[in-house]
Amino acid sequence: MRDLKIPAQRHPEKARKPDNAQPKKPGWIRVKAPGGQGYADTARIMRENKLTTVCEEAGCPNVGECWSQGHATMMIMGEVCTRACTFCNIATGKPPEDLDVFEPGRVADAVAKLGLNHVVITSVDRDDIEDGGAEHFAQTIRAIRHRSPDTTIEILTPDFIRCGPGALEQVVAARPDVFNHNLETVPGLYPEVRPGARYFHSLRLLQRVKELDPSMFTKSGIMVGLGEDRQSVIQVMEDMRAADIDFLTIGQYLQPTPKHHRVDRFVHPDEFAAYEKAAYGKGFLMVSATPLTRSSYHAGDDFAQLRAARHKKLGLA
Repeated sequence: MRDLKIPAQRHPEKARKPDNAQPKKPGWIRVKAPGGQGYADTARIMRENKLTTVCEEAGCPNVGECWSQGHATMMIMGEVCTRACTFCNIATGKPPEDLDVFEPGRVADAVAKLGLNHVVITSVDRDDIEDGGAEHFAQTIRAIRHRSPDTTIEILTPDFIRCGPGALEQVVAARPDVFNHNLETVPGLYPEVRPGARYFHSLRLLQRVKELDPSMFTKSGIMVGLGEDRQSVIQVMEDMRAADIDFLTIGQYLQPTPKHHRVDRFVHPDEFAAYEKAAYGKGFLMVSATPLTRSSYHAGDDFAQLRAARHKKLGLA
């Protein structure tokens, strides 16, 4: 995994920022160090196929558990993001290369080798590309469908905010099973935490997915511990349901380096349980709210529950 202690190399825009203290993590979010044969096998397949994973790039705390089970979230379109979100550890700057036309095939090959029933594909933001990488997403979905027709596909996309018309439509037309785009935080924190994005644009993106294909599952997530209050989180839930979002994830923000946005507090598991209860009360089909929840954590099991919840709602169970 990449060295998380050298932000100047990965985040030049943060190099001159003062350090933020990193509080000691409570026991409920500590995890075991990655290792074991399953982990090694997953790492080998990623390397052989020359693939990047968000598990490594973002320093996910669940990488050991997921990779030991052969689950990895593949990150397409390179390793460098054109945004500069203050919470994220993915390298930022100007991407050094054009899109790799062979990448969709390598992703499909890795999915087949891992024998995945459900796969999550995400990407960096590529504001330097006219369609934001929408067609590359579509090609990746089609390649997986061709190689592994029984695998369900979940995508976690950028917001395509600087793209011309039709970018989102390209992705939806490729028919992923789950369309995920994370709001990441409450609207009041966007200028500081997610300065290159717009809260209501992201909401509208997810609402538009449902308009284009009402049968497609939509999903979004936020982090807590960034400085939000409970009422602002509840308002995000209301906004998501107004956009007909099916699946909500809420997890604890963990500060990657001293240069990143500070951790305001560690939210107790009881508060996560309360958020989960509130979200189900607002009509979400599926909710995952724990300190270690991440967008793709247990995504396959969650998808099965999501589909079962829809069947039950429609009286098909």
